[in-house]
Amino acid sequence: MTDKTAKMKARLPRGFVDRVPEDLRAAEKMLATIRSVYELYGFEPIETPLVEYTDALGKFLPDQDRPNEGVFSLQDDDEQWLSLRYDLTAPLARHVAENFNEIQLPFRTYRNGWVFRNEKPGPGRFRQFMQFDADTVGAPGVAADAEMCMMAADTLERLGIARGDYVIRVNNRKVLDGVLESIGLAGDENANRRLNVLRAVDKLDKFGEEGVKLLLGEGRRDESGDFTKGAGLDAAAIAKVLEFTAAGSEDGQQTIANLRKVVEGNARGVEGVEELAQMQALFDAGNYQGRVKIDPSVVRGLEYYTGPVYEAELQFDVTNEKGEKVVFGSVGGGGRYDGLVSRFRGQPVPATGFSIGVSRLMTALKNLGKIGQEETIAPVLVTVMDGDAESLGHYQKFTQSLRDAGIRAEMYQGNWKKFGNQLKYADRRNSPLAIIQGGDERAQGEVQIKDLIEGKRLSGEIESNEEWRASRPAQVTVKEQDLVTEVQKILAAQADDRAKGLS
Repeated sequence: MTDKTAKMKARLPRGFVDRVPEDLRAAEKMLATIRSVYELYGFEPIETPLVEYTDALGKFLPDQDRPNEGVFSLQDDDEQWLSLRYDLTAPLARHVAENFNEIQLPFRTYRNGWVFRNEKPGPGRFRQFMQFDADTVGAPGVAADAEMCMMAADTLERLGIARGDYVIRVNNRKVLDGVLESIGLAGDENANRRLNVLRAVDKLDKFGEEGVKLLLGEGRRDESGDFTKGAGLDAAAIAKVLEFTAAGSEDGQQTIANLRKVVEGNARGVEGVEELAQMQALFDAGNYQGRVKIDPSVVRGLEYYTGPVYEAELQFDVTNEKGEKVVFGSVGGGGRYDGLVSRFRGQPVPATGFSIGVSRLMTALKNLGKIGQEETIAPVLVTVMDGDAESLGHYQKFTQSLRDAGIRAEMYQGNWKKFGNQLKYADRRNSPLAIIQGGDERAQGEVQIKDLIEGKRLSGEIESNEEWRASRPAQVTVKEQDLVTEVQKILAAQADDRAKGLS
């Protein structure tokens, strides 16, 4: 008698998903396209492990006795803390620092893989998701940053996103840092207030200028009554920040002119604006007008960015879970992080990179109809009429001959004694063909090929014997040596029907 209390409940951890074959194939197709663009730009692949020493993941992580906020962590047998990687950038910085004397600078590399966040999951917010990154380490000039933006634009277009449906928005943290210095927020003692200002500016597209104004001041109360404490700036400081965010124009040169006025007299801010001007010149030379745009509202969240920052944003409308029409928004971003490798080396190592959120971008492509259930022909099913060793050998020979010809095929592995179950299995698998050979066919050296796709169509469409005789037969008998040739012929006819929309 089975103890029912011992039965384990099958349950998926919150914030994680199982992926089905259709999604996996669609994702692989998308990844191959991204990879081809990155390779075109001369980037090379590397791979880093899922687990890093926690202290290697960056200063932006909480400093606690047990570093379990934001990251999934465990202690090794030597009592050192290990964590699942939070992003792909910090592991790259560790790799570069550890192999600094062997790698060629500038080091141009790309990686894709899973990253993990120990955060509360929600709609569209997962604890495990895939990123696809490209980075250039050892290039101090902003030409490397401009290249990242142009490559991001090319990638989105190669994936089928039309011009006008996306924009790569670019800013420079030096410009914003200059504005913050000018309002008295320089120095380590103001680090938290600077972060609050960054967060407020980052909400510009969500709350508008009035909402950001509240977040820069005392705070903002939302529709539910929840209150978010603000950065506590005075009226003059708020006006200065809003002047910065309002400097954007459809014309890049005009935006740069506006920013020069905002940061006038601040050396750091002026340096940042001149870097944006250099990038704009490269965008113009490469004919990226309208595709890449200087936008002062872009801040990016992580503390390690030190210069240009950029965001890939999709601009078409989608319907959210509440039934509201909203702009799809960001699918990736990045920036310059000159201090990240330096943490290990103790010397300046310039670096810049761009990261695509694979799952989010895949959702966008599905919304546009650019990606969906990828067409994969199900296996041809070789049915089993007899289970003795000699018969199974014949069926295995048929199966192998199909595979050798590059045709997906499988021999039925269930209870062969109920032949009807084999055809039901083939139907559920959406198998295109079933291969059948009983004792009589074997004695004649023949095999039957049942066209399951045509059979379904005929059963639903043909109403008379005349139509049946005029149609493509749903089952044929061929010599064993002709099996592969006839299967190829029928599969080609099915492919032709699909192309014509007949099946």
